[in-house]
Amino acid sequence: MQAAEDRWLSVAEIADYLGVKRDTLYKWIERKNMPAHKVGRLWKFRKDEIDMWVRTGGAAVRD
Repeated sequence: MQAAEDRWLSVAEIADYLGVKRDTLYKWIERKNMPAHKVGRLWKFRKDEIDMWVRTGGAAVRD
């Protein structure tokens, strides 16, 4: 069984985790190299990759 922290998260889950709107995530994927993986038509995220991206300032700079 996979650990809860090791599973792929959805756009809604990551938006809730970061406290931002889903539209913001799509902009970050497109403009700020947010670590996201396309699975079919859906975007999926790894929590550890998102945490590292935030810590290194990925979301800090405004457009």
